[in-house]
Amino acid sequence: MVPDQRIREHPAASADWMRAARAARSLSVATLVWLGVESTLGLAAGLVAHSVALIGWGLCAVVEAAASMIVVWRFTGARTLSPSAETTARRAVAVSFWMLAPYLVIHVAYDLGAGHRAVPSTLGIAVTAVSLVSMPVLGIAKRRLGARLASPSTAGEGTQNLICAAMAAGVLAGLWLNTIGWWWVDPAVAVALAAVAVREGRRAWRGHACCH
Repeated sequence: MVPDQRIREHPAASADWMRAARAARSLSVATLVWLGVESTLGLAAGLVAHSVALIGWGLCAVVEAAASMIVVWRFTGARTLSPSAETTARRAVAVSFWMLAPYLVIHVAYDLGAGHRAVPSTLGIAVTAVSLVSMPVLGIAKRRLGARLASPSTAGEGTQNLICAAMAAGVLAGLWLNTIGWWWVDPAVAVALAAVAVREGRRAWRGHACCH
């Protein structure tokens, strides 16, 4: 069935809505490409630097990639106009938020017990700085599209992009503050972001991702 036929059968799906759906899918595909690079570099830099927050940030990119794939799935083929597909996608995005939190807490506990301390990483600083600039742009665009599409899954993916940007800022601050002895900032950032992920997952599950 071609898009025009689907629109005629679903009057609420205007041509503008369909354009927004295609834009959401395209943004998610572009995000997937960048997240593959971001995750690889972030994890490599975090393991070398013993940075809990940097490792968590690299894993956050993996979780974000899952959310992006969910949105691509949501707006592909017949699912584009399927209310049940949106419900499934919304709940899958919520689960992707919850995937991150346990790892962050467990890794913080392990590193503190082992006495690991984050050290500055040129690679980590570079890749987080790029994300600090790019992710807010993607996140805001997706949240606006989510509102236009009445799609909590799209808005939830945008929120994950914004969390990634916040985490990048926290990682950069933690790596710098560690040089003056404030080593506790790095694990504190990781724990705070675990709490944020749990909260946003709960909101996405309930379908509130478009509303804040």
